[in-house]
Amino acid sequence: MESRTNPSPGTLPCCVAFSQLLGLTVVALTGAWLGLYRGGIAWESALQFNVHPLCMVIGLVFLQGDALLVYRVLRNEAKRTTKVLHGLLHGFAFIIALVGLVAVFDYHKKKGYADLYSLHSWCGILVFVLYFVQWLVGFSFFLFPGASFSLRSRYRPQHVFVGASIFLLSVGTALLGLKEALLFNLGAKYSTFEPEGVLANVLGLLLAGFGLVVLYILTRADWKRPPQAEEQALSMDFKTLTEGDSPGSQ
Repeated sequence: MESRTNPSPGTLPCCVAFSQLLGLTVVALTGAWLGLYRGGIAWESALQFNVHPLCMVIGLVFLQGDALLVYRVLRNEAKRTTKVLHGLLHGFAFIIALVGLVAVFDYHKKKGYADLYSLHSWCGILVFVLYFVQWLVGFSFFLFPGASFSLRSRYRPQHVFVGASIFLLSVGTALLGLKEALLFNLGAKYSTFEPEGVLANVLGLLLAGFGLVVLYILTRADWKRPPQAEEQALSMDFKTLTEGDSPGSQ
């Protein structure tokens, strides 16, 4: 009989490590960009706006990506432990993103700037709302004890698809915001290869790279978390009830 303790496929740890290197570099480079060229970060000053891009990159890009990778990294841990960590990372990401959202709206209010007129802002609100709804529905189905196994099984593919889609939208929205900030701050100088523009372009490439590596890890079918014994038993019971199969028919 085959062992149910499946070691990580050979290249999975390397890809996960590479994703973390990219993600941490993105966060560090975002901080460097804001510190070197935008004056730094503060709440009660003109620098309040800078809280927004940093929080969004940390929350809706880096932490969200890590939350999605939990089921690939913790392959042999108890399912309950993995689910709790997955939910906590998403919760922390949401709170950090909320701080970033409050920062930009409060800054606009103080400066008298218009809200929600750009494509970046529309995409940002869409991502934030979808992320919150996805977290609530996921908590209700997978962490709250009232949901049945059959309901979870039917919803799981949609949950995975929507989660990956929101992550992809988050990265795209971050790229839109980066481009908008460069055009707003540099104007015509953007085309003269200003150091700030070059640094921000590198940041954009790294953002895209992080998103692509995370999606690659998620879409590799052979890297999915192997089912544990209790999950297989529940799945077999569900199949027996819904399709009339006997446990020994497989």
